[in-house]
Amino acid sequence: MRISKGQKLLFIGDSITDCDRAKPEGEGLFGALGTGYVSYVNALLQTVYPELEIRVVNKGISGNTIRDLKARWQEDVMHERPDWVSILIGINDVWRQYDAPFMKEKHVYLDEYEETLRTLVTATKHSVEGIILMSPFYIESNKLDAMRYTMDQYGSVVKKIAQETNSLFVDIQGAFDRLLKFFYPAALAWDRVHPSATGHMVIAQAFLVAINFEWKKNCDNFVY
Repeated sequence: MRISKGQKLLFIGDSITDCDRAKPEGEGLFGALGTGYVSYVNALLQTVYPELEIRVVNKGISGNTIRDLKARWQEDVMHERPDWVSILIGINDVWRQYDAPFMKEKHVYLDEYEETLRTLVTATKHSVEGIILMSPFYIESNKLDAMRYTMDQYGSVVKKIAQETNSLFVDIQGAFDRLLKFFYPAALAWDRVHPSATGHMVIAQAFLVAINFEWKKNCDNFVY
């Protein structure tokens, strides 16, 4: 697996990452990591790789855009001195263009999004062992839907920056597209954005595959 013994894995993003995590520090017991994919990733890492003693920290904040991440990057990422940083951002950057179309000061258009994300990743990559970039998503199977179409453009930017900066890329939109062959979107997210438990497990699984998580490790003594 890519993450080594004693390393700190920090997740940062919006409400999909936040999921009611503890403030100001999302780390530890009693729901400190929230109720979403971050807690699932942590639970699986502790279950399958307890010997690695990996620290998981949740720095998601509901409603954030890439602008907000930029404003708090020094305190919430660099001061934490993580070994790995996972970024899932862009949903609100796109969503505000559709649910608040006249409030243009809240819109983060593609050029600003790309420039800001690239700047953050470039400035950080030499201070950490690795960066994991996850695509923003919209849980809608119709790729011609306006918001889905825009979200795919933002996801393409994330993939491009990952390739440019030698970061890991996790195609969360693609992972949801696989399930949308079997589910109506509202079954995975009532608003097509905030996932159900199944939706959060989709994100967790895609993330773990990207870091070469060995799913059958320590299963030799299981009874089948």
